[in-house]
Amino acid sequence: MSTQTTNQELQQLRAEVISSGVASVTPLHVASARGAIVRDVEGREYIDFGGGIGVMNIGHCHPRVVAAIKEQAEKFHHTCFMVSPYEVAIRLAEKLCRVTPGGFPKKAIFVNSGAEAVENAVKIARYFTKRPGVIVFENAYHGRTLLTMTMTSKVKPYKFGFGPFAPEVYRMPFGDVAGPEKLKDFFLQHVNPEAVACIVAEPIQGEGGFITPPEGYFQALSAICRDHGILFVADEIQSGMGRTGTMFAIEHWGVAPDLITVAKSLGAGMPIAAVVGRKEIMDSVHPWGLGGTYGGNPVASAAALAVLEVFEAEDMLGKAKALGEKLKGRFDAWRKRFPIIGEVRGLGAMLGLALVKGGTRAPAADEAKKLAAFCLERGLIILVCGTHSNVVRVLVPFVITDEQLEKGLSILEQGLAAVSK
Repeated sequence: MSTQTTNQELQQLRAEVISSGVASVTPLHVASARGAIVRDVEGREYIDFGGGIGVMNIGHCHPRVVAAIKEQAEKFHHTCFMVSPYEVAIRLAEKLCRVTPGGFPKKAIFVNSGAEAVENAVKIARYFTKRPGVIVFENAYHGRTLLTMTMTSKVKPYKFGFGPFAPEVYRMPFGDVAGPEKLKDFFLQHVNPEAVACIVAEPIQGEGGFITPPEGYFQALSAICRDHGILFVADEIQSGMGRTGTMFAIEHWGVAPDLITVAKSLGAGMPIAAVVGRKEIMDSVHPWGLGGTYGGNPVASAAALAVLEVFEAEDMLGKAKALGEKLKGRFDAWRKRFPIIGEVRGLGAMLGLALVKGGTRAPAADEAKKLAAFCLERGLIILVCGTHSNVVRVLVPFVITDEQLEKGLSILEQGLAAVSK
C-alpha cells in the first residue's frame, strides 16, 4: 500500500474518498501525538489546546492507557457483552457508579458515543416515568442522531436539511437567574409537567459557547423536577472527567442527577460512553430493552478503566484545578487589555473567550476564525464554538508542561493582539 507523506497529498486523496459532509477544522493530518503535542505527517508539531474536542483530558497516548489497550487487545477484542460478558466492563461500571455524584445505589450501561448515551438516557427516562416529553435548552448541544440533533439548539450545520425532527422535545432559555421560576410558566404555555419525562441539561454548555448558569440555578431546577416527578439528566459528555476541577461539573452546584451521561475523555480516545443513574431507574427497563453490539467493548472498557486509575494515581483533578487557575488568571488579564474579549466563560480548565466587535456586544465570528488560523500557522490548535461561532474554547490536556502551556498562551496572546487591530 502506497503512503502519502504530505498534508496536501492526503488532502487530495481525502477529497476523493471522504464525503464532503464531513469537514475538518484544520488541514493537517496527524502522524502521532503525545501528551499535549500533535505531530503531522510532515513532522511539524502543534500544541493542542482543543484536546480532540475535550477527549484528551489526560493527554494523548497516556502510557497507562496504551498499556491497558495492548494488554486487552492480546486477550480478545470482542464477544458482544450481550452474548458473553466480561470482567473489564463490569469493573468499569463499578468504578463509574462510585465516582459519579450521588450517595444512592447506581447502575450503568455502556454505549459507543455521547449521542448514543443521551439518547439512551431519554429512553430510560421515558420508560421509567411513562411520559413522552423532554425539555432541553437554548444553545444546547447533545449530538447528531435524530433525537439528539432535535435536542441540539443550533440549526446550521447540525440540523439544517435533516428534518423532520423527533416529537415531544421542548426548548427553554438557559442560565437565566429566574430560569427555574420561568419553568413554571413554561409548564403553562408549552407542556404539562405530567407529560415530561426528563429535563436534560449540560452543566456548562459546550458547543453552545461555554455558558455557565448562576449559583442556585441547578439546585432550583432539580427541586422543581422532584416536585413534578421529572428526572434530571446531566449531560457531562464535555464537562465531565475532571474538566472543571471536579470529576463532574454538576458537583459545583451540589446536585446529584437522576441520570448522568459520560463519554469523550472517559476513554481517552477510545469510543465508549455510558449512562449512569439511580438503580431503580436503570433497572426499570425490561431485559434486552437496552444494549448494542459494541457497547462496553472490552478494549475500550480497558482504556476507560485505565483512565480512572490515572485520575487516582496522578491527581488529575489537582492538575485540572491548577491549570484552570493559570488559564483564568491569564484570560482575565487579557480581557482588560483586549476589548475584543467580551467575556471569559466557564469553570476550572473548561474556559472560553467570547469575542465581540469593538465597543459592542456583537459576536465577532470573523475575528474568531482569523484567530484560529493565526494560531494554527504558528503551531497552536484552538477551537471555536458558540451559537454565533465567536467563542474560543480551551480544552487543554491536563498533562501539558509549563513550557508548552506558556508557548501556547504566547501564540494565543499574539493572535488576540493581531485580530484586535
